[in-house]
Amino acid sequence: MTHTLGVDIGTFESKGVIVDHQGAIVAQATRPHDMIVPQVGWAEHRADEDWWSDFVAISNELLERSGIAPTAIDAVACSAIGPCMLPLDRDGRPLTNAVLYGVDGRAHREVEELTARIGEDVLLDRCGNALTSQSVGPKILWLRRERPEVFAQTAQIVTSSSYLVYRLTGEFTIDHYTAANFSPLYDVGTLSWSADLADDIVDLDKLPRPAWSAEIVGAVTPEAAAVTGLAAGTPVTTGTVDAAAEAVSVGVSESGDMMMMYGSTIFIIMLVDERVRDGRLWYAPWLFEGQHASMAGLTTSGTLTHWFREHLARDLSREEAFPILTAEAAESPPGANGLLALPYFSGERTPIHDPLARGTFFGLNLTHTRGDMYRALLEGIAFGTNHVLDTYAELGQPPQRLFAVGGGTKNEVWIGATSDVSGLDQIVREKTVGASYGDAFLAALAIGALERGDIGTWNPVASTVVAEPRDVYAHQYRLFRRLYEQTKDIAAALGG
Repeated sequence: MTHTLGVDIGTFESKGVIVDHQGAIVAQATRPHDMIVPQVGWAEHRADEDWWSDFVAISNELLERSGIAPTAIDAVACSAIGPCMLPLDRDGRPLTNAVLYGVDGRAHREVEELTARIGEDVLLDRCGNALTSQSVGPKILWLRRERPEVFAQTAQIVTSSSYLVYRLTGEFTIDHYTAANFSPLYDVGTLSWSADLADDIVDLDKLPRPAWSAEIVGAVTPEAAAVTGLAAGTPVTTGTVDAAAEAVSVGVSESGDMMMMYGSTIFIIMLVDERVRDGRLWYAPWLFEGQHASMAGLTTSGTLTHWFREHLARDLSREEAFPILTAEAAESPPGANGLLALPYFSGERTPIHDPLARGTFFGLNLTHTRGDMYRALLEGIAFGTNHVLDTYAELGQPPQRLFAVGGGTKNEVWIGATSDVSGLDQIVREKTVGASYGDAFLAALAIGALERGDIGTWNPVASTVVAEPRDVYAHQYRLFRRLYEQTKDIAAALGG
């Protein structure tokens, strides 16, 4: 046994790695793509151009860069943004663009209707989650109602990682962790699809077969081998959502362990002893049978830094923009000279679940600089993150160990503000590649090359961000919470 290959499809970029069984990265590759925003509150990807084409390009590049023979790849694992909703025809071809995860709030009316019809208590008991913009069930119902001609042709509805596995193996599967986000169609008690709560959404035979993330569910077909460069017959795992693979990559393995992913969104996963029943957070069975996860996520985080660069830093080249902006933010003091930002540029997910929330800079005056604004934006994300952490604390589930991962960990202002606002230290592992590295680990687990605890050897601790609580942050966090409450009706009335 020699190597495994992991590929992750993100919101704006796909990444891949080949890793040997000691955890050393032999080759890396990335490929950018765009998120399509057809209208406010919607978010889409193209399954073939953004997902499968990325996988094909990355797989070939990894093999070329590494010089490793395709037959030396023992197994492949994929992760991707999720949960998504992609309808396929009877030949497995996409019928529309993929509707993305919680950043797409198009089905908010269906969320409200299904919640009223089923009842939030029943949803929490049977599905483990309240219905939100993260839920796939309401988006399928939206498709059925708003695009009946597409729904009539739909033979399968898959998520992002499921589509990759299908293109590689011809099998329709989905991991239990992702399936739990298909509420109200998945029963967390029986770990199976169920139409008991809403039989008017979709026939269950149009949904993929649930399996555990480290299960081998198929093998690379000759057709897939011809375009990916992989050897036909290479084992392929079920895969999972990018955030879950990222949590694996940093060693989240025991109850009380929490991962904070600094990506296009902030996404949080904490392992818990048993189900957390609270509509402000999300629940799912973890990647391995018998474990549980409690999750949370902001809608826009790293996405806001891209927005800021594109619209308020056009004088800077793409390569120099973020280092210069971060340096400007570092020159602004904590509290950004009295400037507050609400980061709700595309509504918000946990804990407020408000698709009509909107972003704002509040307190601007003629002395404020671009650095103040960028720092305020990063601190606004930190305040939104702390609102989530406060929710865990209220439920008696504060994290025992907090692992930080993702591209945002390189932004000292952002990660430092998050620790200072929350009062929590953050552990940073040596390798911050993220989900694709976790995929490679899951692939090695699937073929029996490793044990779960081996991730600590693969990826040792590199540093710890030590919290420095500040009075200015405590004060501004209280104002941040008030600012949302006192302006949410205005944001809803603005619409659009």
